[in-house]
Amino acid sequence: MARLEVGRITKAHGIRGEVIVELSTNRTERVAPGSVLFSDAGNMTVTRSSPHQGRWIVLFEGVDGRSAAESLRGTVLRADPIEDPDALWVHDLIGSTVFDTAGVERGVVTAVVANPASDLLELDRGGLVPLRFVVAHLPGRVTVDPPFGLFDE
Repeated sequence: MARLEVGRITKAHGIRGEVIVELSTNRTERVAPGSVLFSDAGNMTVTRSSPHQGRWIVLFEGVDGRSAAESLRGTVLRADPIEDPDALWVHDLIGSTVFDTAGVERGVVTAVVANPASDLLELDRGGLVPLRFVVAHLPGRVTVDPPFGLFDE
């Protein structure tokens, strides 16, 4: 199973080895003390973390001092997928075929685009479908209940 990108170290914070982590997930347990994240720099165990202005201040085991923390700037953090049958995961949506509630195939999801109002499913046929219209999902299949006119050309 492939590991998922869950965040990135943006910069050092202070002089004790702490870093600022910007999460790309809403699962804050990814930076809970004791969590192990994976990176090109190796496995990184969270010793301490706290929220800070929409990001996280994190201390990783073995990162002592500002210069060690600064060397991690830009490091991509990855983790194993979390098993949650009720959750809708981006990595599960990519490649899924989208059908409307009438059973009409509307395309294949090529990307999920972040949008303040609602993330959007980008379809191979050029359409965009807000996630709030997803009514069911199974492996490889997404059913949407779009408003009238969404798929009009």
